Amino acid sequence: MELLVGLFDSGVGGLTVLRRVTERHPHSRCLYLGDTARVPYGSRSPEEIRQIAAEVVRWLRAEEVGVLVMACNTCNALALDVAVSEAAVPVLGLIDSVATVIKSDRVGVLATPATAASGAYRRAIHASRPMAVVTEVGCPEFVGLIEAGHRDSDVLRRVAQAYLAPLLAAEVDMVVLGCSHYPLLRPLLTELLPAGVELVDPALAVVERLGPLLGSLGESPEVERRTELVLPLQQRSRLCVTGCPDTFAAGAEDWLGHRPAVEHVDLRTAARAF
Repeated sequence: MELLVGLFDSGVGGLTVLRRVTERHPHSRCLYLGDTARVPYGSRSPEEIRQIAAEVVRWLRAEEVGVLVMACNTCNALALDVAVSEAAVPVLGLIDSVATVIKSDRVGVLATPATAASGAYRRAIHASRPMAVVTEVGCPEFVGLIEAGHRDSDVLRRVAQAYLAPLLAAEVDMVVLGCSHYPLLRPLLTELLPAGVELVDPALAVVERLGPLLGSLGESPEVERRTELVLPLQQRSRLCVTGCPDTFAAGAEDWLGHRPAVEHVDLRTAARAF
């Protein structure tokens, strides 16, 4: 049986990671959990985030995922160790993955307040580029505006300009989209940033690492499966939420190109299993 790739985030943002995974690994089966009952994570305390991560990973473990992708930067920053200890399968994170593709010494990071305050991106980037100047900016309003569908609003533009101001002052030439929601802001950010500033999506770095990992676990490489039938995304990916399925499905349509079937789940079922 094919390995099941598990992914989780607080809401629709992690669908950017799911989409990258399914584009690069079109034969893989995926299980995505959006913990929409508790979105956003980025304004919660580290203690809350660590508890949430434990609950989510236990549920994914009960669903028998074979690989876990942390499609949430906030949990990655504050609870990677929790995920690793609970998962009992290999875990891939966004932050350590993106650090391997940074080629600049003037780096900006847009992230949730919790991720920015943790300094996780700065530590990861300094591990490979000790002389890099890393400017991390917490963006408390981005996730709420994105989840509410305000990606083209004047409010979002004004908020984005305020968040970018420290990065412009630091003259960064590379900006990490340090929340899985933020790739949907790429057109706006590209417009507001100087020409030549590169936007980095951590999901791309994750999918580069996922291929060799799946191979090490017995999955056939995609290059060997080119002649196999590729099922539509909705047939090879299962989407689950802790909040309202209809609200999530409506919000996910822009991200996936179709309105997906979405299930409601209770994470407490996993807590009773362990």
